[in-house]
Amino acid sequence: MSATAATAIVEVPCDPDTAFDIFTGDIGAWWKRGTRYWNDAGRGLTYRLEPQVGGRLVEVYDLETGEGFEIGRVLAWEPGKRLVFTWRQGNWDPAESTDVEVSFEPSANGTLVTVEHGGWDRVPSAGRGQIEGYGEGWAELLGFYAQAAGGR
Repeated sequence: MSATAATAIVEVPCDPDTAFDIFTGDIGAWWKRGTRYWNDAGRGLTYRLEPQVGGRLVEVYDLETGEGFEIGRVLAWEPGKRLVFTWRQGNWDPAESTDVEVSFEPSANGTLVTVEHGGWDRVPSAGRGQIEGYGEGWAELLGFYAQAAGGR
């Protein structure tokens, strides 16, 4: 991860394996529509994360085919421990991407989930404000995720 990373942390009331499953398998449920966290809010229907190294993170535009905007690719898939994937926005140069690492650590009340979004040095157009904005965005998204995890 880059020395300048957008970071967000949340504690959820479930074990790390369940927390990982909710984060990855239920991403389409907790990544809320109607928020600013979509590349094409008008076309985006859900998010899907393919469950393996090399799998795609997709903002889905067609539920039948599952196709849409490919945000990134899974670099590490370690259930209950760690998930790493590349990330790019629709308005970035196609060659530009960052990395998102999500860790799942046992805690007294369940699992501490930490998102570190780094690699900003590979996106020349990104400034400090964008990194901070992503930190705030991930914090809000983890709030949605925590609501989903609390219901299990």
